[in-house]
Amino acid sequence: MAITQWRSKRKTTGGLYKKKRKKKKRDFGKDFIPVRIEETRKKTVEGLAKIKKQRLLQTDKANVFDPSGKAKVVKIIDVEDNPANPHFVRMGIITKGAIIKTELGLAKVVSRPGQNGVINALLIDEVKKK
Repeated sequence: MAITQWRSKRKTTGGLYKKKRKKKKRDFGKDFIPVRIEETRKKTVEGLAKIKKQRLLQTDKANVFDPSGKAKVVKIIDVEDNPANPHFVRMGIITKGAIIKTELGLAKVVSRPGQNGVINALLIDEVKKK
């Protein structure tokens, strides 16, 4: 069964809405792909208009930006905090907004790894200044 992003089929009174049109490809959503800490694996998916996108399945590297603006590719050690779901910390799942422990220290994930295909993070000192 496909995931769609539509309103409810029923009105607040209990009646059914009339169908206006069939479902189109743009109406379908995507399943959540959890990004875990292991050796890097990506998957290429096709979007609308034949656009190719990279989905990150698992990775052990992150692009970490320090306060001076320089970026380094560093190894991810662990997930410290994840506001999306507290259980993601235990399972080691990385999403946007997660705090990860790297070789340089704690960093906050600012990209969407399941959709961008890369993990970009800011060192936690820079995040607190803003």
